[in-house]
Amino acid sequence: MAMKIISKDRVIKTKQVEHTFAEKNILFCIDNNFLVKMTDYFQDKTNLYMALEFVNGGEMFTAIQGMQNRKFNWEQTRFFAAQTVLAFEYLNNLDIVFRDLKPENMLIDYRGHIRLTDFGFAKRVDDRTWTMCGTPEYLAPEIIVNKGYNHAVDWWAVGVLIYEMRTGRSPFESRSQLDMFKKIARREFRYPRFVNSEEQDVIGNLLMVDLTARLGNMHGGAGDIKARAYFKEATISGSQYPAIDWEAMSQMAIPSPYNVSVKDGADCKNFDKYPEEPVGWVSGKDSHGDIFVGF
Repeated sequence: MAMKIISKDRVIKTKQVEHTFAEKNILFCIDNNFLVKMTDYFQDKTNLYMALEFVNGGEMFTAIQGMQNRKFNWEQTRFFAAQTVLAFEYLNNLDIVFRDLKPENMLIDYRGHIRLTDFGFAKRVDDRTWTMCGTPEYLAPEIIVNKGYNHAVDWWAVGVLIYEMRTGRSPFESRSQLDMFKKIARREFRYPRFVNSEEQDVIGNLLMVDLTARLGNMHGGAGDIKARAYFKEATISGSQYPAIDWEAMSQMAIPSPYNVSVKDGADCKNFDKYPEEPVGWVSGKDSHGDIFVGF
């Protein structure tokens, strides 16, 4: 297991009490092959604890950086894109908005399958929400202009992720954050020459400013994304690739085209080592006990 330990003092000082409870509650109720699993949660006088599934292939960000030219190939990108679509289809069906998709929050297991992790910004949204949060490069236009938003922001972020996996960079990369936000609002980006028409089709239709035309947010939901030519049978550089079998993909029955260099499910070599902080039991009263009742 991987233990997430959160200082109660820090949660209160950073005003993250609501987010922390939301993260625990959402992790407790989800069960999907592409979302990290929480098996237990508890607290002591100083910390909150979440026992999570140990996903030891490392972060997708690190995996991309380790690839030739710092980007995934067509086959790897399509495979991870399909699993990401399945993860967000599941979350959308539960009215959960994730709000922080990025390669740093995507883990890869020892067999080469993804897990979405870090639900600190996730929230159940029936209609709309207004909180400005997330990673700047992945923010949808409606968040930037403070219109109020729903789960459609996650489908925009999936478009940004597919672009970044395939090219190694953000579509809206800019020298300043203000310039980047202007580019996002104007949907101003270009594709490198090696990105084919099917890839451009799925990315471009996810990166739609008009919410009524954004893939995933229309009447067909995630089914509209699954039906795109990008996920059909393809010939790439003379090699034949079958259409995505969505049922088999959802069961992780399709071998991953990304090879993870680990011995087994307990190998820790893909994570940096940090000095261990001493953990001790604190005597006396829990000064924050009333705030974290039920955790």
